[in-house]
Amino acid sequence: MGMMKEFKEFAMKGNVVDLAIGVIIGAAFSKIVSSLVDDVITPLLLKPALDAANLQDLDKLVIMGTVKVGVFLSAILNFIIVAFILFLIVKGINRFKKKEEAAPTVTPEDIILLREIRDALKK
Repeated sequence: MGMMKEFKEFAMKGNVVDLAIGVIIGAAFSKIVSSLVDDVITPLLLKPALDAANLQDLDKLVIMGTVKVGVFLSAILNFIIVAFILFLIVKGINRFKKKEEAAPTVTPEDIILLREIRDALKK
């Protein structure tokens, strides 16, 4: 019974729950970005290449019969968008952390008095 209690305490820690939420949101966000890249951005950017090759579907844009260039370009765009958005998120978090660190700490009055007493005793 002790093992179940330990597991429950571990699973309910803030870090584990936060990680689980992050993974779920990340998966949903990845699907949104994939759809944006596959259904909007990539077709717009590769429209001239698809028209030149007389193709309607990005998956059919291949070189030498087997190299799927369209799918590869779509994956690259997907990565760049996700990496850029994560960069913006981390940059925003770091900015808030700097503001917290920059705030001067107020020394309590009793500590100030104790320091003055200490300094007076040293003299």
